Amino acid sequence: MEWLTGPFEVTFVQRALWGGILVSAICALAGTWVVLRGMAFLGDAMSHGLLPGVALAALLGGNLLVGAVVSAAVMTAGVTALHRTPRLSQDTGIGLLFVGMLSLGVIIVSRSQSFAVDLTGFLFGDVLAVREQDLVLLAGALLLALAVSVLGHRAFLALAFDPRKARTLGLRPRLAHAVLLGLLALAIVASFHIVGTLLVLGLLIAPPAAALPWARSVRGVMALAALLGSASTFFGLLLSWHLSTAAGATVSALAVGLFFLSHLVSGLRHRRARRATALIPTTD
Repeated sequence: MEWLTGPFEVTFVQRALWGGILVSAICALAGTWVVLRGMAFLGDAMSHGLLPGVALAALLGGNLLVGAVVSAAVMTAGVTALHRTPRLSQDTGIGLLFVGMLSLGVIIVSRSQSFAVDLTGFLFGDVLAVREQDLVLLAGALLLALAVSVLGHRAFLALAFDPRKARTLGLRPRLAHAVLLGLLALAIVASFHIVGTLLVLGLLIAPPAAALPWARSVRGVMALAALLGSASTFFGLLLSWHLSTAAGATVSALAVGLFFLSHLVSGLRHRRARRATALIPTTD
């Protein structure tokens, strides 16, 4: 069993595992609503929209996390404003905001010749570089995400399935939408230095989507998604250690692989159930 436990005897791999587990839990809370509401493109746009703040913070010698938070706040405010503009398609507005923020980030990066390593880390993450203070921040982000999810659960649920009913019940769907965007931004900011912005959707969307066929409630989807994300982290780090592959990409790839496996097994199960039902004799 040395091949299974050996990598996790190393301190930095232990920290990477705990960091991935915390990120998986945060992404499960936010990603479940992303999947239920079909907001994958929005998640992708917001993750790439962090680049200007991160690049500017690096250029000025500041904290990259603070830069990411500022960019996330700008993206959240922009998407919220676009959501209230009936004459403009939301996808069109988000796409333009996405391109504008990404272009601004590239312009800032082009002002310096020393961004190669930082930009690579931003795009693909560095899960093996997780520090103890990062774990503390991730734990705080998880507690905040959990509080927002609990307090906003009823409004988020109504918003996901019937926005008009949410308005009728006085749940203020516009405010709920803005808070949900904040929860999504929190998950992305917390995750980008672990798996990077290009791979963050792997943990944000794949585990909740994989959990959907097997869970009977939204809370069940969240719990199962957190478990699947944690499993992807564990086995991703294990494979990365033995195969010498990029850790963040391996974790993300396994999460996506679990999604396809889940839906394949679910499809076979439903097909078998339909055949069994067809074989049951009917009585007049």
